[in-house]
Amino acid sequence: MGLNDVLYDPIRHNIWATKSLIKFCRDQHLSAEQLEVTGVGTYGGILATLDHIVRCEGSYVRRVADSELAFVDSDETADFDSLERWNDEAGALWEEVLAKPIDVERVVVIDDNTRGTRLGIFIAQAINHANHHREQVCAILTGLGIQPPDIQAWEYAWTHSRIWDLPESERPAT
Repeated sequence: MGLNDVLYDPIRHNIWATKSLIKFCRDQHLSAEQLEVTGVGTYGGILATLDHIVRCEGSYVRRVADSELAFVDSDETADFDSLERWNDEAGALWEEVLAKPIDVERVVVIDDNTRGTRLGIFIAQAINHANHHREQVCAILTGLGIQPPDIQAWEYAWTHSRIWDLPESERPAT
């Protein structure tokens, strides 16, 4: 077990949940009009919000990695395929980050060189930010009469064998 092992499940769930939501929305064959529907308190439409999630995820992880991800600052118009590819790129960079020690106390200068923050805040923000905006996309889908996918950590656990049913013989006596 490594120093960063406690972060693997939260980060991997984060990347998986975003990818699952991107795939789900693509498979729904939503119209251009449906992709632009917003809800009260949402960032924007479905595609704009997914783009925001993925680009921000890339921005956070590149700062943690002290590396670059070209899509973060690109002017390329996002579609589901590019969002999935970019999300995978961010996930791969997270895997590199988690394989090495992370100095969560390292100071990162942000906001046009006007503020400093601890590196660990980028990890917390990456998880919180994506969860917040994925729920907005799910709310929009629900408003369109579409049952959104289950993207909570329990579903991730089932799909990645991180949870299982114990055989009767292994269950503790109650």
